[in-house]
Amino acid sequence: MSARIIDGKAIAAQLRQDIKQRVDARLAAGRRAPGLAVVLVGHDPASEVYVAHKRKDCAEVGIHSIAHDLPAETSQAALLALIDELNANPAVDGILVQLPLPGHIDTDAVIERILPHKDVDGFHPYNLGRLAQRRPVLRPCTPRGVMIMLEKSGIALAGLDAVVIGASNIVGKPMALELLMAGCTVTVCHSRTRELEAKVRAADLVVVGVGRAEMVKGDWLKPGAVVIDVGINRLASGKLVGDVEFSSASAVAAWISPVPGGVGPMTRATLLQNTLDTSEDRG
Repeated sequence: MSARIIDGKAIAAQLRQDIKQRVDARLAAGRRAPGLAVVLVGHDPASEVYVAHKRKDCAEVGIHSIAHDLPAETSQAALLALIDELNANPAVDGILVQLPLPGHIDTDAVIERILPHKDVDGFHPYNLGRLAQRRPVLRPCTPRGVMIMLEKSGIALAGLDAVVIGASNIVGKPMALELLMAGCTVTVCHSRTRELEAKVRAADLVVVGVGRAEMVKGDWLKPGAVVIDVGINRLASGKLVGDVEFSSASAVAAWISPVPGGVGPMTRATLLQNTLDTSEDRG
């Protein structure tokens, strides 16, 4: 068996094109461009790269990107004051504070300071709670991107046994909630899970997001499974790999997302989607 590749890069490009058309129609009707404020604290190299990509994506689709690059020593009080300003600014539809933050800042306090309807990352407890109640408003970007990938690939989810490896608030937990909402039976695995390999072998769908390079091997998988790799890791050689060993897994799975070129582009595209959606809701 040779798995079919779920091309997140191509799906994201189509999604950005659709978003641009909607933004263009909005401007043609005399309405303002959606506004996304991106806040970066410090000089983490990976964060700087991610933020640069997000700002480039905004320019491509016509979303107004508002940059706030702050020094690493910025106090929590100063960051919260900036968020208050952005909350009050009617030209700002979405607020994204790039994670991770410096250690002296309470990440939870920052996330909860953002108004729920401007929380385009979907991390606010209000938005996660709405997702848990099957009444989502702004959905976390990576899980939403995964769901779009599966839909665009024509993969029917109802009734599947799904395993999510990783229980973070950013990926694992909301991913499980998304799959439950789609009719899957979901098992969430984490660092204390017993017999992980056996649980993975029983799964029709496996989503992995733990940040451990090539942890999941092909012989862990049920033949014909769908495999979504959320991880991104850089080896000593400089090569980027996921949490799944692609070469062995692709020989067993029916569908698999690659790293790079899978979930990453979808996360960025769904951030734009969330920003546009919340701007439409606000008029």
